[in-house]
Amino acid sequence: MNLKTGNITIAAALAAFACLGCASVQASGEQARDDMSEKTAARLANYEETGETVSCLNVTRIRSIDALDDKRFLVTATGGDYYLNETSGRCSGAGRFGNALQYTISGGSLCRNQIIDVIDSSTGMTVGACGLGSFEKLNKKPAQ
Repeated sequence: MNLKTGNITIAAALAAFACLGCASVQASGEQARDDMSEKTAARLANYEETGETVSCLNVTRIRSIDALDDKRFLVTATGGDYYLNETSGRCSGAGRFGNALQYTISGGSLCRNQIIDVIDSSTGMTVGACGLGSFEKLNKKPAQ
């Protein structure tokens, strides 16, 4: 994590998390399931939804945010907790390897409706932005 004038930048290192997964989408997400790539679905297959959602996560609990694609983020938190966040709209470029996510912290938490910027790591330019959805708690399935 790089601290930059109140912003936290988190690399969207997709390759490092290629084996992650979960078969979960928020209840309102039938349409979202239809536009989910096979790669994203495969990565999500190792998790199951709990139906529990929270509006905010304290940033001190967040270990990593992995952009599964341009609409879904897998959040790994302390204590072995996982959350799926489906953005309110497409977050252009979030799923592209090498891009980074950047957000401004207010009050120490990352919350629903907060705007996340997607930064092209090679140019430093903002290439996309989106509003976060609720954080759905996931349970990691046991290894088979």
